[in-house]
Amino acid sequence: MFKLSIYKESVLCYNINMDLFDYMNNEEKLAPLAERMRPRTIDEFLGQSKIVGAGSLLRRAIAIDKLGSCIFYGPPGTGKTTLANIIAMSTNANFVKLNAVTSGVADAKKVIEEARELLRMYGKRTYLLLDECHRWNKAQSDSVLQAIEQGYIIFIGSTTENPYVSMTRAIVSRCRVFSFSRLDENDILKGLKRAATDKERGLGNMKLDISDKAYSHIAWASGGDMRTALNALELAALTTHADSDGVVHISEVEAEQSIQQKALSVTEDMYYDMISAFIKSMRGSDSNAALYWAERLIEAGCDPMLIARRVMIHACEDVGLADPNAIVVAQACVAAFERIGLPEGRIPLSEGIIYVSEAPKSNKVVEALYAAERAVKSVKHESVPLYLRDPNYKDKDEKVTGYKYPHDYGGWVEQQYLPDELKNAKFYIPSDNGFEKEIRERQLHRGEKK
Repeated sequence: MFKLSIYKESVLCYNINMDLFDYMNNEEKLAPLAERMRPRTIDEFLGQSKIVGAGSLLRRAIAIDKLGSCIFYGPPGTGKTTLANIIAMSTNANFVKLNAVTSGVADAKKVIEEARELLRMYGKRTYLLLDECHRWNKAQSDSVLQAIEQGYIIFIGSTTENPYVSMTRAIVSRCRVFSFSRLDENDILKGLKRAATDKERGLGNMKLDISDKAYSHIAWASGGDMRTALNALELAALTTHADSDGVVHISEVEAEQSIQQKALSVTEDMYYDMISAFIKSMRGSDSNAALYWAERLIEAGCDPMLIARRVMIHACEDVGLADPNAIVVAQACVAAFERIGLPEGRIPLSEGIIYVSEAPKSNKVVEALYAAERAVKSVKHESVPLYLRDPNYKDKDEKVTGYKYPHDYGGWVEQQYLPDELKNAKFYIPSDNGFEKEIRERQLHRGEKK
């Protein structure tokens, strides 16, 4: 009986272990392609060359395991979480992952206590990766501040929202912010082809015949989002029937269906030419042509948000202060389009295109920006005039005096605001168009008072 009970217990343990092994194996196999194909090393990582390229600060820090607290900020599918996972696999430290949506102060305190013990007893640091970190409120964020300062944890936040706006200043000030960009089409293509041929984690065990046009369409329509691209490829591969030889042929048609974005009914050259024509029509104040090219692009499969973004840029770049309301109208029309969607959303979008096209034009804002940029780069050392300095944190021996409060002089008084090295520089020179004519008159009036 004793031997039999041992035998039964052994069989039971064996079955439990096998079930657990099968479960873990199946979980990995059944994970979405985008999850299975996550790069495991920094060398497999695609895109973001400015952040993790050869010789970059982040890459050097990862290589020597000396990464400090940081925030990864950027659009979805650009590698934020993937890079955090790579850091986890390459470091000797403990690594804990939380999601700000489902975790709170209690979870953070538990991580901190365990991190403190690991550091005290074994000298081992702890990385805390917080996905969607902008979702934490002030109380949740404050709960980790002391631990970050004392070095118990190294915080890595991942967010699609601007951390300077959506997160508490206390957290952001203790982190280095790395801004991720959308992946370009070449990076997306590399990721797609890697997934299609990888036999261990990808679709390499399937007999796939994917046309170049299908690859190109998915890469283009994904909008720089690797997750979207890989999900579309997997959907196309799993839902397309194989031929008599077991080969799955994926053409541009299947690519369109899998990513729900119609292929452009124009060549790539024509596509970029049409975008150029749209922009130049708005700049040239031809609202008829601007409307035509915008509608032609939408009908051809172009993402309407590309057009919407160009309307807002144009409102500042080519209209500027000739009509300060242009950016207000553009933003309102784009916001309305985002809420309404296609097809009715084209109405407010068209209103924005017409308003911005017909507005008086001036590029003086852009010229002023570039002039200021050149000045900043040309002057290596400048000093703030004494009377413009902040008096609140100065030593008692250094008195900040001489500042003329403009309201004591009727709203304006002659006073030097630029550093001595640039005291006579002029960056913004208004035109005679629209509202800028009024600005020019104000400047001339102030000049007469000197």
